[in-house]
Amino acid sequence: MAVSTLRRDIVTRPVFKAVADVMPALSRTEAEAIDAGDTWLDAALFTGNPDWNLLLSVPPATLSPEEQAFLDGPVEELCALVDDWKATFEDHDLPPAAWDLLKRAKFFGMIIPKEHGGLGFSALGHSEVVRKLSTRSSAAAVTAMVPNSLGPGELIMTFGTDAQKDYWLPRLADGREIPCFGLTSPEAGSDAAAMTDTGIVTFGDWQGERVLGIRLNWHKRYITLGPVATILGLAFKLSDPEKLLGGEEEIGITVALVPTDLPGVEIGRRHLPAMQAFMNGPNEGLDVFIPLDNIIGGRERAGQGWRMLMSALAAGRGISLPSQSAAAAAFAAYTTGAYARVREQFHVPIGEFEGVQEKLARIAGNAYLLDAARKLTCAGLDMGHHPAVISSVMKLHATERMRVTINDAMDVHGGKAIIDGPSNYLGNSYRSVPVAITVEGANILTRSLMVFGQGAIRSHPYLLDEVRAIGEEDRALALTEFDAVLWKHVAHALKTAIRAAVRSWTGGAFAPAPEAGRAKRFYRQLSRYSAAFAFCSDIAFLSLGGELKRRELLSARLGDILSELYLLSAALKRWEDEGRQDADWVLLRYVMESGFRTIEDRFDQLIANMPSRAVRWMLRLFVMPFGRRARGPSDWLIRKTAAILTTPSATRDRLTANIYRGRDGDAVAKLENAFALATETQPIRDRLRNARVKDWREASESLLQAADRRRLEATDRAIAEVIAVDDFAAEELVPNAD
Repeated sequence: MAVSTLRRDIVTRPVFKAVADVMPALSRTEAEAIDAGDTWLDAALFTGNPDWNLLLSVPPATLSPEEQAFLDGPVEELCALVDDWKATFEDHDLPPAAWDLLKRAKFFGMIIPKEHGGLGFSALGHSEVVRKLSTRSSAAAVTAMVPNSLGPGELIMTFGTDAQKDYWLPRLADGREIPCFGLTSPEAGSDAAAMTDTGIVTFGDWQGERVLGIRLNWHKRYITLGPVATILGLAFKLSDPEKLLGGEEEIGITVALVPTDLPGVEIGRRHLPAMQAFMNGPNEGLDVFIPLDNIIGGRERAGQGWRMLMSALAAGRGISLPSQSAAAAAFAAYTTGAYARVREQFHVPIGEFEGVQEKLARIAGNAYLLDAARKLTCAGLDMGHHPAVISSVMKLHATERMRVTINDAMDVHGGKAIIDGPSNYLGNSYRSVPVAITVEGANILTRSLMVFGQGAIRSHPYLLDEVRAIGEEDRALALTEFDAVLWKHVAHALKTAIRAAVRSWTGGAFAPAPEAGRAKRFYRQLSRYSAAFAFCSDIAFLSLGGELKRRELLSARLGDILSELYLLSAALKRWEDEGRQDADWVLLRYVMESGFRTIEDRFDQLIANMPSRAVRWMLRLFVMPFGRRARGPSDWLIRKTAAILTTPSATRDRLTANIYRGRDGDAVAKLENAFALATETQPIRDRLRNARVKDWREASESLLQAADRRRLEATDRAIAEVIAVDDFAAEELVPNAD
């Protein structure tokens, strides 16, 4: 006891003072964001010595028979009802039959429990519906996913009163009520503290009675489903100047339910987000009165809105946009591989050119990785976790990889993808990418501030306890609590330093790894990088303190490393869950080697930009003693990975499973038909090539039988239909003057 007291007073006290001087206090919104959700595999990676059994013990995410039947039935039916070109450029809306099906089949109630009239789907079931719809129509996918993501439904389910659940959830599930959620204001996007939307506790008239309630004034924009919503979930700053609730005057951010037919509510005209057809627009409220009972969760939840939103966002960000991104990657893999096979230049399929193969390989790798991470995240959510950091990682990196993948697909398709019309199956995906990048937290801020900034505090074994100790108002208690955790942190840091150095100097040869067959070496490298990441994190905090919060480029690089560790762990988990398919090995290897190169690039950039020369030298010694060693996939591996997309196989089928493959006569169905014919007739073409016949029409009858000629003619005709692009008469493109 005397020794610990002496340590606290002599050693810990000056450290405590120094840290308290440089470490900024957490704002209320930051503290609430950190308290929302929980940690999961991200915390294991932050230890620097992850227990891989935690990853491998996660039950594989699987669909129930009911969920599979919904995919095969209503989802397939909805896809067939939607013509994305017509919805986007002619109607600017889904067809009435699609809206009817969305309500009738309870698409809006996927996450609502059955006892409240919903479908009660798992996170994976919800994700698979969004994924399949996204391969047909972004408008249909967004319309279905928003009520099941951040919005009144999930908030009522989690925080609502029994009366709110009993009344609202059945009406939301069957489409009697269409919800939207108003968070973003013109003056405040990512900065919730700058929100100017207000609510004042006062008395007012409600349904013929004078009751205690809230007088609201707001201006929101970018509100998806806002133009058609009947119930608005509203975030605002609540104050009680007359202290009618008996507490503080400034209560804080609150969320409440506002029927859109109330006096003073004004639904604005529509936005057109990148020409997408889903409903989106602004709304305002002027002196709108609601009773206190309309606060989600009742008056006891007044002022808890930001924490409630962050908790709900953790699940929504981990499902909706990652599902769209995984869909885009799988669809790009399916269509681009087929197109690269049927499209020829210089009498050679363009998929055989190495420049094209580089793009195809990256598309295939991203499709494999994104779906792996999507399924692992859904599995965690279905286990009851609400991992806010992982959800941020998924939203950020899934949408960024979608952008890369769609760009690659556009490059391979060339002119086919830039001429708009019903035959262009990629154009709308390309237009919609910036929407996904921007919504639910802009990617720039998510990368530079959230992934590592919040991730370090939330997931580090000791940092959050230290920050909370520093913020303790009782300074004597603060010092005692800080002392208790500081020395655990020091011991952890020393162990991490040793691990990082040993594993780096030995190339991870002896780093811990489970028995995973030939994938074991990949686990060893992740263990090595995890130790290096944990060591660099501690050194960054030690050398920069609170300044690290403002060094966004350094924070972003650390966040990229953490993100890559999670994504690559998901790829290994997928490899294991799918039975270590030998045919998929090149895909896994491509993904891992690409990820290792990214990790080492970020380490190199991080170290080079640390402000202290001594710190730079130390980090190189401990983390990268031999410089960057990960070179990325070889040319051979790139060619092998690309070939997966241009050749029918079980691997290609797994990579593109559960996407909408078109219907008779549409562009995707024509592409699938041409791809099938091209691969079926390849032996005939090979025979002609060996005979040095360039054009089958010039082949002799002895070399080419009549039946083979008919097959080749049908193939050429199918390919010509695929390569063709749309054109329009001038009068079709000019608005009707009448």
